[in-house]
Amino acid sequence: MSITAEEKARVMKEYATKDGDTGSPEVQVAILTSRITALTEHFKSHAKDNHSRRGLLKLVAQRRKLLDYLKRNDDARYQDLIKRLGIRR
Repeated sequence: MSITAEEKARVMKEYATKDGDTGSPEVQVAILTSRITALTEHFKSHAKDNHSRRGLLKLVAQRRKLLDYLKRNDDARYQDLIKRLGIRR
């Protein structure tokens, strides 16, 4: 499962740190979160789709690595991002 191009563009515009930003950790984490959310919804009706479940686990691990990097280098940006995305308590 993937997100549409329009959804990806909207997420990139919302979380970009500057104009034309596609590679900052904030944008990457936001896109991964959107994909994770879409896959989570997919599993509500396709509980036995284990191939996609493996992909979901890989996405979650990739997001975790990016969040660890961001926390290690700039804690303020990390705190702001997780608050905006609502992924941590």
